[in-house]
Amino acid sequence: MPGLVLFGRRWAIGSDDFVLPGAFELFVRLAWWIGILVLYTVHKGQFNCPGGGLLHSYLLGLIILLASIICALSALVYISMQGTISNPGPRKSLPKILYTRLLLYFPEFIWAVIGAVWVSDNSVQCEKTVINGVIGTVIASWIIIIFTVIGVVIVFDPLGGKKTFYLPEGVSRNLESSHSGQLLYNVKSSATRVWEKRIRLLCCCIVQDDDHRVAFTSIAELFRNYFSDTDLVPSDIAAGLILLHQEQDKMENCPREPEEVLCHSPSSLVADDLDVELENAAHYMLFAAAAYGWPYYVYTNPYTALCKLNGDCCRNRPTDSDITGSDRHNFHFGSILKITGLQYRDFIHISFHNKIYEIPFFVALDHRKEAIVVAVRGTLSFEDILTDLSADCEDLTLEEVLENGFVHKGITQAANYIYRKLINDGILNQAFTIAPEYKLVIVGHSLGGGTASILAIMLRNSFPTLRCYAFSPPGGLLSKSLADYTKHFIVSIIVGKDLVARLSMPNMEDLKRRIVRIVANCNRPKYQILLRGCWYEVFGGDPDDFPTELDGRNQDALSQPLLAEESLMVHRSPSYNALEEEPHLNSPPQYPHLYLPGKIIHVIEESSSRRLCSSDIKYTARWSNETVFSSILISPKMITDHMPDVVLKALNSLSQEHGSCLSC
Repeated sequence: MPGLVLFGRRWAIGSDDFVLPGAFELFVRLAWWIGILVLYTVHKGQFNCPGGGLLHSYLLGLIILLASIICALSALVYISMQGTISNPGPRKSLPKILYTRLLLYFPEFIWAVIGAVWVSDNSVQCEKTVINGVIGTVIASWIIIIFTVIGVVIVFDPLGGKKTFYLPEGVSRNLESSHSGQLLYNVKSSATRVWEKRIRLLCCCIVQDDDHRVAFTSIAELFRNYFSDTDLVPSDIAAGLILLHQEQDKMENCPREPEEVLCHSPSSLVADDLDVELENAAHYMLFAAAAYGWPYYVYTNPYTALCKLNGDCCRNRPTDSDITGSDRHNFHFGSILKITGLQYRDFIHISFHNKIYEIPFFVALDHRKEAIVVAVRGTLSFEDILTDLSADCEDLTLEEVLENGFVHKGITQAANYIYRKLINDGILNQAFTIAPEYKLVIVGHSLGGGTASILAIMLRNSFPTLRCYAFSPPGGLLSKSLADYTKHFIVSIIVGKDLVARLSMPNMEDLKRRIVRIVANCNRPKYQILLRGCWYEVFGGDPDDFPTELDGRNQDALSQPLLAEESLMVHRSPSYNALEEEPHLNSPPQYPHLYLPGKIIHVIEESSSRRLCSSDIKYTARWSNETVFSSILISPKMITDHMPDVVLKALNSLSQEHGSCLSC
């Protein structure tokens, strides 16, 4: 629902968000009140000790105070349970109750101070049980006060005072006037500054230069654009994701029509080509995973990795390889050797240098496939995250390539960095001098997969036979013309419901609209959605059939927003939307539709049989197209399906299955 307005400003919490925390505090307060009441009843008439008079007054006042807090909390929880996410009408009296509850913190604070003073008084000689009870009361009071302050800080919206500009219905929204235009500009500028401060705070541990400052501003504008047109609080988004996941599972459980099931004959040329590419992908995924260095090796070998790496840490670094960047104790290079199984002499260049738009990579000779492999590392640092989030669009200009188009700005700059290293520093010339008959293969996972794809486009004219294997690359990478151009030399491998492969600004906008639509039109209270959703995610079962206002509406009606849905969107005049969306002449749009590179292999988990100590997962693979990844799928596996060890496991399983079929 729209954020709660309190003390004249909007907060990042809804009026229906007090059910679960309020119920927990109510339980604690009730147990506390019963304990103090029993303590007072048992020791009544025994307050003749030094300091007993103050103790008697303290306990009596505490009982009354706790009873008042319990009443306020009961009313707060009850009112917060009423209505639905998009129908806050039954909760209109909640701010008054919340003001009452907040006022009770003042006497509670005073009582906590009095209790602390009484306990610290050495002249008090009362019974030890009573003293321990008061100490527990004082500690509990301060813990609750501290957690309340932390909660207020968390739900504080720095733009709360500005966002009230959107809330009143009677305010004129003629944004063509100079006053309204200036006000809107101030709101947008404030939002950008707030996001920029948040990003700087998160990246406070890294050295910041001009590139970082430009990236911070660009990313801040991205977040401001994405979150500025809705009035949702975080719990609304969580409820929306839960509802979308269950709705999605219901759709998947529906029987499909025969023509919707894709099948390939094992004897077809397409299947043969797929098997060859899967075998190559399983082989080159080792190089893409090895680019992560020791974090990946330790993650996949938690019990033995450190012992094995410690055995190699005292060896001298190889003189045949050109190594740049920091690699203390030789852990990164030792891990790469163990993962790939190559020798020291097989490495031409290794770079562990890492800055924004500059990511690690290595060049090695793969004698098994007779290839010179350029492996690019994926996201592993704050600098890499900033490169990922620099999602503005820029034009990729290449000579003799007609299919120029738009590309992801941050990833393109990372590819430019590696391109300059490979060409200007003569790294590829050195490699082809050693192995002139070898072919060039570029690989990478995640950010590395996206960088490898754009790097392959840059090198395509100089090396017409090159191949690129992009494992789980970002979805918003290439324009349609460039994506079609890369189908001749790039293969993308996506596992399951991988989130990153579906990440693009249009897909994120689509997800936002889906969340707003399903949240606004669900007829259940939010606390029921969250509780049942958590049960479903942890224990499984059948998806809940939440009734919504969408039920029973025809298809034409579904194309129009409902009133509840409109209430969660920030209204702006059509003229302002037209002005904002109008692209500048001779410049690319900021966030156009971008696609995955090359031909796409989609690896899907077909079945899973879990045993006590292991799990046997069966995978299937098929050629796919970019339209399959035009929507973000909500699933617990949307993150795990992206992990490099899961991708490698799936490809190895498919490769072994193909090998066993050939042997049969």
